[in-house]
Amino acid sequence: MHRLRDMAPTGYYIHRDFWKHEMGRGHPECPERLDAIEDRLLLTGVADALERHDDIPLASLAQITRAHTAEHLEHLESLNQRLVADESVGGPAYAQLDPDTALSRGTLLAARRAAGAAIAATDAVMRGELANAFCAVRPPGHHACREQAMGFCFLNNVAIAARHALEQHGLTRVAVVDFDVHHGNGTENILSNDPRVLMVGIFQHPFYPFSGTEHPAANMVNVPIPAYTKGMDVREMIECIWMPRLEEFKPQMLFVSAGFDAHREDELGQLGLNENDFTWITSRIRDVAQRHAKGRIVSLLEGGYHLDALARSVEAHVRVLADL
Repeated sequence: MHRLRDMAPTGYYIHRDFWKHEMGRGHPECPERLDAIEDRLLLTGVADALERHDDIPLASLAQITRAHTAEHLEHLESLNQRLVADESVGGPAYAQLDPDTALSRGTLLAARRAAGAAIAATDAVMRGELANAFCAVRPPGHHACREQAMGFCFLNNVAIAARHALEQHGLTRVAVVDFDVHHGNGTENILSNDPRVLMVGIFQHPFYPFSGTEHPAANMVNVPIPAYTKGMDVREMIECIWMPRLEEFKPQMLFVSAGFDAHREDELGQLGLNENDFTWITSRIRDVAQRHAKGRIVSLLEGGYHLDALARSVEAHVRVLADL
């Protein structure tokens, strides 16, 4: 299928600040992830079908504190200021927040820009300027809790965007779909028991962050999956568990935590998905959006650390969004 010329395009949000965040040599959540995505979209011609947006504002304090406490942002800013102040005297390059998560001098700028991309994409889709959007953002966000950065994440982009759609645009029902290999514990922490939100997720279990199975709130549809589960089994679980709840909820907009580390080639997880599975999952999300949400989807990059598998999977995901 090919897009009709009079249809709104799919937006592609990217910014050079996303490359400024790094967590040290050899860290899997690295700037090269975006290089791989950019190269793949250009090589395949998919980039030509997208409306590129690289003039992205920073998320404001008011927008961020719909999902996080002001104290959380102040703590990150304090760490950032200390790193900048110490730079001239050869101070440390990183503030370590947990064994896997470090704030560098470019992190907070990138994180606020990533949240800003989520908000800008939401606004453009709500105005009808875009049919939907994919945001190639770093750092990722779905582990960031209301008061805590963790798991490579500092600000929860998808929760900030979902709350923006509710508070700024007056929607009453939004869905969050998370297919990262890891449970989106931060998103659950922020959005639990908000009746305006339905969150559906799949994740390997038991696995980091070892959450999502203990008495989730009624608006959380968590589907834990054993290691080495293959794509067809994942599809069956989604069809049987996600889809009835999404159809019943009738979301007015869908937000996607698009993590591609469930790919069988990704060494940070042990699930067995491939590009065809991501195509299928995205198609089912798009079906729901077309029936209930005027097609409105904003997708945000989360995990995916095997560079070639990540690039191929993003291409597959974006092809469905752009109806290519």
